[in-house]
Amino acid sequence: MRPPVSRRQLSRSAASVAGAALLTLTLAPVGAVWAQAKNPTSGGIYMCTTPDGRRVTSDRPIPECQTREQRVLNSDGSMRKTLPPAMSPEEQTAADQRKRQEDVQRAAQQDAMRRDRNLLQRYPDQAAHQRAREAALDDIREAMQQSEKRLQALSVERKPMMDEAEFYKGKRVPMKLQHQIDMNDAAAAAQRESIENQKAEMVRVNRIYDEELAKLKRLWAGAAPGSLEKLDKPPTQALPASGR
Repeated sequence: MRPPVSRRQLSRSAASVAGAALLTLTLAPVGAVWAQAKNPTSGGIYMCTTPDGRRVTSDRPIPECQTREQRVLNSDGSMRKTLPPAMSPEEQTAADQRKRQEDVQRAAQQDAMRRDRNLLQRYPDQAAHQRAREAALDDIREAMQQSEKRLQALSVERKPMMDEAEFYKGKRVPMKLQHQIDMNDAAAAAQRESIENQKAEMVRVNRIYDEELAKLKRLWAGAAPGSLEKLDKPPTQALPASGR
């Protein structure tokens, strides 16, 4: 059985507990300051001069300085960053517009780089590019030859029709014969139009390949992909895959 505790012992014990509690309360702010100094990324000290000339310090952004620059310091007094003034609605709108334009330009630049890399992969040298040009032109030449052959055949078909029409000189040509002549004329006109279109297509294809070759020569010489194209100028319409 434990001996009874005297009043003097109780008083000493209570004093010890009170002293320990007081010491804890005294050292707690010091510990918090020391922890903040150990971790300068926590919190931050905001400083600024208000429009009326007052120097204000706070542990958070200062409302009175929304329209002014605020310095943000670490707990050791070193500069962490500068908080710029809040933008007006007009300034915010302009900033948003600039960002959209930058995003569009960035996407266009990436697209230009992708196109140039694909171009280099498709045409490692000028011989490969020339072979592709000739293949594309051969398709057009073949179509043109077919149109010319058809035009010659229509001319052969037309001759007996016109010979027969000579018998009706000064008279009305029979409706059936006139219809055949008209159909022949329309088919011949369509073939001539097709030939003109194919000539124009040859010019277009050659122009595209000329532009590609000029760019490829610079890329082969070491120009960076995406650095040759003006982003405000759309590229010439590329040939369809079947034409390559």
